[in-house]
Amino acid sequence: MAWDFETDPEFQKKLDWIDRFLDDQVEPISQLGVGYAGPKSKTYQKAIRPLQAKVKEMGLWACHLGPELGGQGYGQIKLALMNERLGRVGLAPVVFGCQAPDTGNAEIIAHYGSEEQKKKYLWPLLNNEITSGFSMTEPQGGSDPLAFKTSAVLDGNAWVINGEKWFTSGARSAEVLVVYAVTDPDHKDPYRRMSMFLVPRKTKGVEVIRYVGVGTERGGSEGYMRYSNVRVPYDALLGERGAAFVIGQTRLGGGRVHHAMRTVGQCKKALDLMCQRAVSRTTRDGRIGDYQMVQEQIADSWIELEQFRLLVLQTAWKIDKYKDYRKVRKDIAGVKVAMPKVYHDIVKRAMHIHGALGVSNEMPFSGMLIGSMVMGIADGPTEVHKITVAKQLLRDFRPDNDLFPSYHLPKVRQAAKDRFPDIAEELKQEWAARALSIDAL
Repeated sequence: MAWDFETDPEFQKKLDWIDRFLDDQVEPISQLGVGYAGPKSKTYQKAIRPLQAKVKEMGLWACHLGPELGGQGYGQIKLALMNERLGRVGLAPVVFGCQAPDTGNAEIIAHYGSEEQKKKYLWPLLNNEITSGFSMTEPQGGSDPLAFKTSAVLDGNAWVINGEKWFTSGARSAEVLVVYAVTDPDHKDPYRRMSMFLVPRKTKGVEVIRYVGVGTERGGSEGYMRYSNVRVPYDALLGERGAAFVIGQTRLGGGRVHHAMRTVGQCKKALDLMCQRAVSRTTRDGRIGDYQMVQEQIADSWIELEQFRLLVLQTAWKIDKYKDYRKVRKDIAGVKVAMPKVYHDIVKRAMHIHGALGVSNEMPFSGMLIGSMVMGIADGPTEVHKITVAKQLLRDFRPDNDLFPSYHLPKVRQAAKDRFPDIAEELKQEWAARALSIDAL
C-alpha cells in the first residue's frame, strides 16, 4: 500500500535551497520592480540573469519541461512543492523559468508548433530571451469560446485577422502573441470553429488600445488589443485549423493547477504575517495573539490552508498517476473553485489583524486580496468549474424511479431484515423482553 506524506530527502535539500535563495536574493530584487522592463533591459540583464544562472546550476530551471526542452521533467507533486515556495515571491517564476504566460505558450508551441515555429519562438521563450502574450478573451464574450467575434479569413495564402481582445496577458513586452480567432463560423461542431495563430507583435494592424492594470496597479501589462486587417502567412496557424479549443485545454489544465500551487505559497505568506503580527502587536492587556478572537482567525486560516494544500497535492498526485488531464478534470475544477475563497479569507483576516497598517500600501494585502479575486476569474470563472464538478459527480449516478430513493431508511431496514432474518428475529425478541422487564418495574 503506497500512501506517504514525506518528501524524498534529496529533493528536500533542493526545496531548502530554494527557500534560502528566495529569501536572500530573489525577494530583495523583487521589491525593486526589476522585471517590469522586460528581458532586454539593462537592469534585467544585470539583476535577473545571474539569478537565473544560479538556478540552472542547481538543475532547477523550467522543471515543468522535459529534458529535451531544457527542463527536468518533474511530475506535478514535485512541481507543487516547488511552486508553493515560488508563489511567495513575485519575481520567482521568472528566475526559475516558469513564468506565465510564457510557460503555457511555450508548452503548446512544443506540442503543436511546426519546426519553423519552434525555431523562431520556442527556444527564445524557453531561454527567456523574449516574452509572449496570450490573446484569447474578448470584451463581449469573456472566455466563452462560443461567443468570440474575432475572425481570421483566408485570403490567398494569408490569414486576415480582425477583432478585439480583452486582457491579453503579457502584451506590454511580448514579441509574439498567441491569438484565438474564428476560422469556421458555420462548423457543425461549435468547438471546431476556432483556430490559434502566432502573430508577431509588430505586425501591421496590431494595436494596443490601452494597457490595463490589475486592481490599483498603474500601467499594467494586460493589453486591450485591436486587430485590424492583420495579415499573417498561412503557416502562422498553430496546430490544425479548428483545433484552438483542444490546444487551449492542453494549456489550461496544467496552468490551473500551477496557479493553485502558487496560491498555496501566497496563503502561507499571509498566515505567517498574521502570526508575526499576533505575537508582536500589544494592547493594554498584552499581545493580541492572546485574545481568543485572534486565535480563532489564525486557527481557521491554518485549517483552511492545510485542507486546500492537501487537495492540491492530491490532484497533482492524480495527474502524475493517470497522465491524463481528462481523468482529473473534476479534481482540477475543485481546486480552481476552492482557490479564490481560501486565498481571500486568509488574506482578509491577515489584513484585519494588521489594522490600519493592513489596508495601507506598506503591506502586500491589498494586492493579494485583488489577486484572490483574479483567481476566481482567470482560466475560467468559479461558477463554470462548480458546474464541471457537479456534472462529473452526477454522471456516476442513475435515476431511481421508485417513490422512495435507494437510501430511504425504511427500505434499507427491510432489506437488512430480508437478508438476515435470524438476527432480525432474535433482536425482535430481545427488545420485547426488555419492554416487559421495564413494565414489570
